[in-house]
Amino acid sequence: MQDYFGYNGKICVVTGSASGMGKAVCEMLVRLGAKVYGLDRNELQIDGMEKFIQCDLSNKQSIDEAFVSLPEKIDSFFGVAGLSGAKTGYWTTFTVNFIANKYITDTYLDKRMENGGSIVYVTSCGGLMWEKWQKEYKKIMKCTSWDEMVKFMKKVSPKDSPIGTMAYTLSKRAMNYYASLKAVEYGQRGIRVNALLPGSTDTGMKQEFEKMAGGQEALLKENGAIGRLATSEEMAMPIVFLNSDMACFVSGLMFIADMGHNAEKVLGFAKNQLDVPAALKLYNTKMFQKFMAKRLG
Repeated sequence: MQDYFGYNGKICVVTGSASGMGKAVCEMLVRLGAKVYGLDRNELQIDGMEKFIQCDLSNKQSIDEAFVSLPEKIDSFFGVAGLSGAKTGYWTTFTVNFIANKYITDTYLDKRMENGGSIVYVTSCGGLMWEKWQKEYKKIMKCTSWDEMVKFMKKVSPKDSPIGTMAYTLSKRAMNYYASLKAVEYGQRGIRVNALLPGSTDTGMKQEFEKMAGGQEALLKENGAIGRLATSEEMAMPIVFLNSDMACFVSGLMFIADMGHNAEKVLGFAKNQLDVPAALKLYNTKMFQKFMAKRLG
């Protein structure tokens, strides 16, 4: 039978590999014959994985040390790791969700990927409407180093709030913009870049997202009429698909996997539901928008 996915023997790097979607992606890639390198803060060695590397994505030195241990040629990168912000501060949340991905891509993937390479970032449906709010994050795209990004974000971050959920939507919108930007830039090199925007999923962060949404019932409504959370495996499948040969002409796609909930909102069938989880409401208030506009000029 023909290997339609084309992962056999390919070098694949997965962040957030110890749990949830990242773990499910690693297990699937191993079964497809890939050489899988997993990065995570928490150690978990999956049978058949080429190598696990302990890595803290909020720390530049930790990322640099991890990439010393990775091959000089990388075929596919899966940026799965992410934080809800419910248990982490503004700075850590934004760094893991955005700065780490941009730094890894600009510093390492740019040099280690060749024609035929592929990248998929896991963002969020909480990052929808990214086109509308470009003013909030567009300037950080011009930062060319980790230190520049750190300096910029420390300048614009709210000084009186350690709440990480305020950084969640901002980081996810920024990632959706960045993925689109890199898809255009890398297209001339034959490298594909896409993003998966998951709906509510049953991972280790389930309770955090329930709290952010305003309870279990509210979280379930974010997946449309199906009335249940997705499993990590159900999200791993489209992630793996996007970086596979099956999607060889797909790039710049914001792949929404929410069982039609966004379609419900677009069609007006979910008028009373928030565009973002309830705990993120502050992010979209006039007060916070005014604050960000002042900071970002």
